[in-house]
Amino acid sequence: MRKILKPILFLIVFSFIYFAYTNYPRLQIITGFSSKSVASGMFLANRTQESVELGDNDFSPIKSANNEVNTQEKLVTSTIFGLKSAKAIYREGLGAVLLNGGYNNEKFIIPNRNSTPKNLPFPYGDLSQIENEFINVNYKVLAAAVANAFDKPGEKKKRTRTVLVVYKDQIIAEKYADGFNKNTPMLGWSMTKSITSTIYGILQKQGHIDVNTVTGIEEWQNDDRKNITYNDLLHMNSGLAWEENYNTISDVTEMLFMKSDMSTVQMHKKLIGKKNESWNYSSGTSNLLAGYLLKEQFKTQQEYLDFWYRELLDKIGMHSALIETDLAGNFVGSSYGWATTRDWAKFGLLYLHQGNWNGEQILTPEWVKYVATPTNGSEGKYGAHFWLNAGGRYPDVPRDLFSANGFQGQFVFIIPSKNLVIVRTGLTEDPEFDVNGFLRDILASIE
Repeated sequence: MRKILKPILFLIVFSFIYFAYTNYPRLQIITGFSSKSVASGMFLANRTQESVELGDNDFSPIKSANNEVNTQEKLVTSTIFGLKSAKAIYREGLGAVLLNGGYNNEKFIIPNRNSTPKNLPFPYGDLSQIENEFINVNYKVLAAAVANAFDKPGEKKKRTRTVLVVYKDQIIAEKYADGFNKNTPMLGWSMTKSITSTIYGILQKQGHIDVNTVTGIEEWQNDDRKNITYNDLLHMNSGLAWEENYNTISDVTEMLFMKSDMSTVQMHKKLIGKKNESWNYSSGTSNLLAGYLLKEQFKTQQEYLDFWYRELLDKIGMHSALIETDLAGNFVGSSYGWATTRDWAKFGLLYLHQGNWNGEQILTPEWVKYVATPTNGSEGKYGAHFWLNAGGRYPDVPRDLFSANGFQGQFVFIIPSKNLVIVRTGLTEDPEFDVNGFLRDILASIE
């Protein structure tokens, strides 16, 4: 027996040492992701610890972390084999944050919210929508298309959580996986980038900013970075260095899981390309826009926080929405926006209606055209913090489609030619989840 146990024990120890050696540089990312995910999932989205761990965190190496939850303090501590730990705490009104660089429990400034219900049907109010069957919609075909987006019992491939189809302002299909419903806030990941862009569109309409002007960042004034405009940043076409790789320690993972102030990481990067000629997707760019640069438009932290909700999210009835902030008080405009599926649809409807919300022009039609116009070097895939189908990325879908996209297959699709907004949230992207086929089959149900 001892002869058998010795090699087994050796293999266990060797495996542990090998794992620690190969993953140690990433341990802070592993524990940071795990603790932040559990804290947000439990205290913002009102889910159970088990639901988050078996859903959001069930991929390697994240699932190796052990999470301890202090429900009274809304604090989550994640460890991995005793080698590294990370803590995340939930703050009411601001969301969860990793405790990098210390933390004091003084009262934070939180956004003022206006969640007064409106006695109007969806999407403009809180009442049930006025039911209306469209004769040109084949509801049987539509239901089959939506059902096909979800896994069958026993499967775990597509991993869709929610689907919502809105046609001519009417919900014509809606489906949720077990454990989710119309009141569950869903993390949009990089769909939040499109919200960041929209804030700039509102500021432009109100005459507070011209996105074609240079940023004026002091640190950039002694080199060619001084010529970078807000427009270049909104199009991810500044020429600044950035590595967007989530599988290792990179610029984006360092920013999200190791920095207390996420808004200045991109600012310190060198210019390695030419502006308007070097498209490079960068979450750091989004946080530079959402934090450091945007704060310059406001006199106080309170005004900065309130603007996002007063002028956009609460104004269009996205009362479930919450954009989490970093420890320095910046909205994490690259990644940490939450809202129910119905509220994400409202965001899409704002763009479908050319920036008009029930008679009020929140964005100009020119801005809507601006975000949906391809930037140089993107091969028709990207506009101003929105993804596009202008280059035929989805061959069976109209070219005028543009969308807010997020990690693991979060989507708000806007198809103006079809008067459609389609929302899908989940845990997989192409090829596990066939986006083109999903959209094609829904479109086939509408004559």
